[in-house]
Amino acid sequence: MKKILVSNKVYYVGVNDRKKSLFENNWPLPNGVSYNSYVIADEKCALIDTLEFGSKDDYLEEIGEILQGRQLDYLIVNHMEPDHSSMIGWIQKMYPNVKIVANSKAFKMLQSYYGIGQDHIHEVKDGDTLDLGYHKLNFVMTPWVHWPETMITYDTTDSILFSCDAFGSFGTLDGGIFDDEINFGFYEDEMRRYYSNIVGKYSHMVQKAFAKLESFKINFICPSHGPVWRKDPQKAISLYDKWSKHESDEGVVIAFASMYGNTEKMADYLARLISEQGVKNIRIYDVSKTHVSFILNDIWKYKSVVLGSSAYNAGMHPMMQHLCNELEVLNPKDKNYALFGSFSWSGGGVKTLVPFSEKMSWKMVAPPVEIMGSPKIEEMSGFEEIAKNII
Repeated sequence: MKKILVSNKVYYVGVNDRKKSLFENNWPLPNGVSYNSYVIADEKCALIDTLEFGSKDDYLEEIGEILQGRQLDYLIVNHMEPDHSSMIGWIQKMYPNVKIVANSKAFKMLQSYYGIGQDHIHEVKDGDTLDLGYHKLNFVMTPWVHWPETMITYDTTDSILFSCDAFGSFGTLDGGIFDDEINFGFYEDEMRRYYSNIVGKYSHMVQKAFAKLESFKINFICPSHGPVWRKDPQKAISLYDKWSKHESDEGVVIAFASMYGNTEKMADYLARLISEQGVKNIRIYDVSKTHVSFILNDIWKYKSVVLGSSAYNAGMHPMMQHLCNELEVLNPKDKNYALFGSFSWSGGGVKTLVPFSEKMSWKMVAPPVEIMGSPKIEEMSGFEEIAKNII
């Protein structure tokens, strides 16, 4: 494999995973995902994070080719999730004297996951440094971005931010590794989906991390998933700042659950009314057909949300319940919203959507619309107020 140089003595060592269908066995990967780690071949040599076990057959050989017979002195563990840490045991076998650099919150995880005791660990705290020779590493604790032990490694010499999951993205790196080698139009959507699905719940902690990094000069961002940023790292920073502040684009997401098509008719009718108001960004999702991952992505992107559900066992449809559960966990803020639904013999869809929506502290733009049976034009006048006020 050709060596990929990031900066002075810093090499990219990564792999594309096109086989895995679900990230964390939950989020779809139609475009795969990359796992990134980095070797610093300095006077002292360091590996920053590892890959998911079994994802790259020649991983150890590639590290060896970069080190050219030298020892690996440090393995820096920014985050303990196994897609970054599950090669630790193999690294230890290859380099038995390696010191694992981690913070105290990772110690129990290192022991429980891989049986590693503290005698093999080099503990670092917030603001500590590690001198490799040319490169000087500084450690910044960023808890809950997105696990409690998460930290970021910053090279003060070349201004490189090894950010682990922060600034990451779904999607494989198909030839281009760096931001100036790719069409970012594709990756922006997958980057936002990654943020909304994985990191969004901890947006307030992302803002706290930004406060710590405010004075740092950043020439490179080297995340653990997705492209490496060397031309325009401020682009990645600005996107994360926007998403973590819950700033949205103008547009409407209509998500519905329909058993026999009546609620779907209502969704289409409302969408047409909204379009007549001049709104061009309208996305309609059948929650029974589209994985919640993609719906959450667009809800994070757009300002307004309309949820509709048929009645199901005197409550909302189970697939709408699933979306609502995820929304309650991830907690996107500052949304305009409205509700609608249909029923055949007893209500329930709208009735159970109302208490959910009240938990979200969103802004209701119009009263809910609920219709029995097949919707008639004269029964859908309430949608006019929703369409008028949703933006």
